[in-house]
Amino acid sequence: MSTLEAIVEELRTLPPPKLAEAAGFIHRLRETTREEQLAILRETSGVWSEPDGEAIEKAIEEGCAKVDPRDW
Repeated sequence: MSTLEAIVEELRTLPPPKLAEAAGFIHRLRETTREEQLAILRETSGVWSEPDGEAIEKAIEEGCAKVDPRDW
């Protein structure tokens, strides 16, 4: 049984007030993760030089921004 499956099984046994408490805790964990991600973005913003940034942008535009309708 995976960790997720074990957690779900335990959640199923909780009474509604405890389930609401668990949901709030999970929500706070997700918010913390979002805050951590934003902090990482702020810390790394502007790390590349302008030429490096332009090279990355060009590579993304050329290699990642194309959609081939036949692939769908």
